[in-house]
Amino acid sequence: MLRIISANLNGIRSATSKGFYDWLHTQDADFVCLQELKAQATDLSAGMLQPNGLMGYFHYAEKKGYSGVGIYSKKPADEIIEGMGYADIDAEGRYLEARFGNLSVISLYLPSGSSSEERQTVKYSVMDRFYPHLAALISSGRDVVICGDWNIAHKEADLKNWRGNQKNSGFLPAERTWMTQVFDEQGWVDVYRCLKPDTTDECYTWWSNRGQARAKNVGWRIDYQIATPGIASKAISTSIYKEQRFSDHAPLIIDYDH
Repeated sequence: MLRIISANLNGIRSATSKGFYDWLHTQDADFVCLQELKAQATDLSAGMLQPNGLMGYFHYAEKKGYSGVGIYSKKPADEIIEGMGYADIDAEGRYLEARFGNLSVISLYLPSGSSSEERQTVKYSVMDRFYPHLAALISSGRDVVICGDWNIAHKEADLKNWRGNQKNSGFLPAERTWMTQVFDEQGWVDVYRCLKPDTTDECYTWWSNRGQARAKNVGWRIDYQIATPGIASKAISTSIYKEQRFSDHAPLIIDYDH
């Protein structure tokens, strides 16, 4: 079995203080993809760099206290690819690919556009350039699992207040259409939805810090494991860990018969 976890930490140091690594040590995960490190290499303790014997790989943002992604793995990677090859995207630390034989595990943090129209424009620009990158990945013949915060709720079932969010970043028609194209035109698989096609309220992975959203479960599903069809077909179970609160996101866990 292969266990892959995706977790947006909203600050690796903050999540550490909230018990993330104590929980992680109980999971026996083969791969753990992290997003929103909000830290540089010098900020990370030995326990964050290589927790419980896991190998740690990171792609930090140039701006301090911002973005950044990481991957933990049980085995050393054969190859690490930091960034997509675009200077503006890579400066924000949004993409890290680790290769193990024919398997690629990717930690992804797509931008949010909720803070301003300017950032929404940046988000669309990243999506436009990421699309051909996705096409190249799926045509490579490799098994690929892309874990991360995509900052898009794909369908109405993926957020509580879908009616009131149709003009808000994360649920805009153009964003949702783009994700549909990723699945339907390129052939990527939304692994969680394969295993749980009909869930609504239990599918959320992020809640606003406003208005008791988490207590009321007014959430969004914006964290995904999106995979090539071969490895996606081997997914056997999934869960979202909500018993403890490490950040404004909850870890997404998927087990594969691999």
